[in-house]
Amino acid sequence: MATSPLVGVVMGSKSDYSCMGAAVRMLQEFGVAYEARVVSAHRTPDLLFQYATEARGRGLRCIIAGAGGAAHLPGMLAAKTIVPVFGVPVNATSLNGMDSLLSIVQMPKGIPVGTLAIGEAGAVNAALLAIAVLATTDPALGDRLEQWRAAREKVVLAETLDDESVTK
Repeated sequence: MATSPLVGVVMGSKSDYSCMGAAVRMLQEFGVAYEARVVSAHRTPDLLFQYATEARGRGLRCIIAGAGGAAHLPGMLAAKTIVPVFGVPVNATSLNGMDSLLSIVQMPKGIPVGTLAIGEAGAVNAALLAIAVLATTDPALGDRLEQWRAAREKVVLAETLDDESVTK
């Protein structure tokens, strides 16, 4: 495992970690070096710009950005770096994450953000997407990802339905 972080996991506030922790745990499971921190688009814009502009030079290969509400964090990061940004809409308001999803997915042409599902599933998939990107240049990581997927397949193939729930 590299000692310098390859993936940045950022979130707009500490409370977002309840969702974004799923991405961190997945990166840990695969032994991917990461950093996790709070970077708010609205409350710390200078920090956001610094983080984004220094990301590539510090060796980050992907950024996973989780945000709720207006969810400007992923888009603003993407506007300031060429490091791929994967946005995770966090369910933080009474709109159940739909506001965040629409904010992240509606980026203008030319500033892409890979947008994942709302909540923990999106955080896990963002980490898996980052792992897949890293695996393009790390064959051992690619092998671990293939084994992980094969294990998921075995789980599904082993599932059976009770006779009562099968439609005949």
